[in-house]
Amino acid sequence: MTMTYYTLGNSGLRVSRLALGTMTFGTEWGWGADRDTARAMFDAYVEAGGNFFGTADLYTAGTAETWLGEFVAERGLRDKAVIATKFTMNSEAGNPNAGGNGRKNIMRAVDASLKRLGTDYIDLYLLHVWDRITPAEEVLRTLDDLVRAGKVRHIGLSDVPAWYAGRAQAIAELRGYEPVSALQLEYSLAERAIEHEYVPFATRHGAGIMVWSPLASGLLSGKYRPTQAGNAGRLDGFRNTTHPSFQKFSDRNWAIVAELEKVAAELGRSMAQVALNWVATQSGIASVILGATKLNQLEDNLGALDFSIPAELRARLEKVSATPAPFPHSYFGPEIQVRVTGGAVTGDKPAGYSPAVIIEGEAVSISSN
Repeated sequence: MTMTYYTLGNSGLRVSRLALGTMTFGTEWGWGADRDTARAMFDAYVEAGGNFFGTADLYTAGTAETWLGEFVAERGLRDKAVIATKFTMNSEAGNPNAGGNGRKNIMRAVDASLKRLGTDYIDLYLLHVWDRITPAEEVLRTLDDLVRAGKVRHIGLSDVPAWYAGRAQAIAELRGYEPVSALQLEYSLAERAIEHEYVPFATRHGAGIMVWSPLASGLLSGKYRPTQAGNAGRLDGFRNTTHPSFQKFSDRNWAIVAELEKVAAELGRSMAQVALNWVATQSGIASVILGATKLNQLEDNLGALDFSIPAELRARLEKVSATPAPFPHSYFGPEIQVRVTGGAVTGDKPAGYSPAVIIEGEAVSISSN
């Protein structure tokens, strides 16, 4: 495959469209990849041209960051690698300041991550999840201080309300802080809620979306069936969980799986490749995070951008996965909006007004030989 690179949000940071997630690096949580498998996946991703790595401070009790840092160092890739990691989750039971998004924890967490990663800077540092308490002003000021100190290059937000992301970006613009360059959010054919608020925010206010769980925790890979017996994978172990990210077995999702299987067969591609391709080519998406536990899974995933989904097949996938627009978004369609424009065809800019910048071709020689 040929890996292409695009800038992340409004930053100048070039990242590959497929990122390598490391939540599966380590077996401390009862599932995941051992060190040899993790290293093999890392090598396969790098050799395919990937440069974007996603991790977090408490993934597999710190193993994920440690292994990623070691793999990067062993291959001498620190200048090439774009490392994204996250803070928020608590590292010490009973100590409320060992987690959350307050200045005290951020300063603790960044130094711990730098040590585990074996580096003196983080390319993209993200808030992991909204803690419902810490003011956005405190978070943005602290992250800006880390950028000014050279410990962090760019900042982002993961799993926050859309209003919080908007407020954070407005604070950064008003006060001259480092802006939010990325949003890390769940998105897949089975989970399309971000299309209503986050995608418009990302495209208009400069925050590229990094997608996690593009295969809906493996549901869209095709290994699960409504009537299956036995344990096909991680989701089977979470059938009775209260964790919202793993509640994937529903009639709607089984219908999506069935249609995805048909579309994949018509394209001669795996279900995972088609599901990943659909996500990666949706509006607002900067990069899709791949999270595999086996080398062959990752190798299959890396072929996800080697083809295009025809319009008629894309329409079938979008129809089966569509959900009704929640209020007030039900008022933003043409049924109501034409009453605003008086029936006249109205838009923001004509087609082709702002063409995409793509740099490709052969480099000019500067040698006289």
